[in-house]
Amino acid sequence: MIWPLVRYYSADLLRSQRFLLPFLLYGMLLAPLFGGDPGPPPATWAASVLALYPVSVWLAVTVANTEDPVQRQVTIAAAGGRGRVTTGILLTCLLADLVLVALAMAWPVLATAYPHPPHLLAAGALAHFAAGATGTAVGLLCARPVVHGIGWSAVLGAAVVAATGFQRWLPPVGSAARTLVDTPVSLSTLGFDAGLALALAVVAGVVVSRVRAA
Repeated sequence: MIWPLVRYYSADLLRSQRFLLPFLLYGMLLAPLFGGDPGPPPATWAASVLALYPVSVWLAVTVANTEDPVQRQVTIAAAGGRGRVTTGILLTCLLADLVLVALAMAWPVLATAYPHPPHLLAAGALAHFAAGATGTAVGLLCARPVVHGIGWSAVLGAAVVAATGFQRWLPPVGSAARTLVDTPVSLSTLGFDAGLALALAVVAGVVVSRVRAA
């Protein structure tokens, strides 16, 4: 029952075209980063990792707020519970994050002549996934049914991103971006950051599934 929900929310997101603004924003942020001569990987990905964090928050809020509270209750009744609906929303957000990760990874590979060996591609993918999954966790907790009102969602999301995204010592986002500019790049650290981010997204989903819509 989960994958039909993922298809439902994905189709609704595409049909509504609400994904366009966060996707276009991320593309606009990547254009100056990877235009011209951005330098060799993986340090060039540090900025795109940090940029992905707020974009994924925005995207998660968009997906979570696709349905109004009444429609959400209908979907919950049809799907068999809040947990299943929240899982569908979470997986939809993570799949959208993977599309953004692929964009950030493919752009410099296709547009620059620098070599991109497999271990650096793995490092970049893990770091971007850490940012995307963390953004999904924050976005779910800043959207309905936890937070009502897009204004409050924007304020809270921006506050969390500002407080956590630029602390180089703080996993998963800050430490992932920092690790990309370290020599040598630690895949184990990035793997931990990615795993922690996924765990945070799952925990956020559990919290959301226990909140009743007002």
